[in-house]
Amino acid sequence: MTTQPAPESGTGATEARPRDSAATRRALLTAARHLFATVGYDATTVRAIADRAGVNQALLFRYFGNKEGVFAEAVMGDAMQLLADGPRPDLLEHTLAGILADEGGQGAETLMAVLRATGSAQVAEEVRSRLGAAYSSAFAALVDTDDPTDATVRADLLLAWLLGIVLMRSVLRPGPLQDAEAVTEHVLRAAHTLLGRQPRP
Repeated sequence: MTTQPAPESGTGATEARPRDSAATRRALLTAARHLFATVGYDATTVRAIADRAGVNQALLFRYFGNKEGVFAEAVMGDAMQLLADGPRPDLLEHTLAGILADEGGQGAETLMAVLRATGSAQVAEEVRSRLGAAYSSAFAALVDTDDPTDATVRADLLLAWLLGIVLMRSVLRPGPLQDAEAVTEHVLRAAHTLLGRQPRP
């Protein structure tokens, strides 16, 4: 049985409020994901995460151990979950849905945090080795070819395109790329050609 921590107050501008342990974890993860996406891993501090979540920073250490721990769950965990959600043949479709769901949605924020983390000496290698390999392998499995090298190239091109869309949508706001329906239509048509698969009727 998990013992719930005593309510803690925030240390920043966010209004203090009591929380149970589950709500506190969610608030910390949401705050961390946003900061990792907007200012990057290196510039994000434990105090800034706690202040944005409206809790004492001691709770971050209690639940996640350190900044690396909260990054692993808020960013790495969420990015891996995008791969796990839904049947594998629908990977491209549900990945697109996740990053285009709404402006600043969790899927887009997670991938922005991944992009920014690639510039950090502390976590870049983990991002490349774990997430890069996982996404590349998952998309390569969708390629209609018997050449594994060609499949990897196509998969990496698709991944680079998706990450570029996330980046452009975050920079050019408002803009034509905010039209999720139009972006989805064009990406799916081009991606099916790149993957060598017939578009679905």
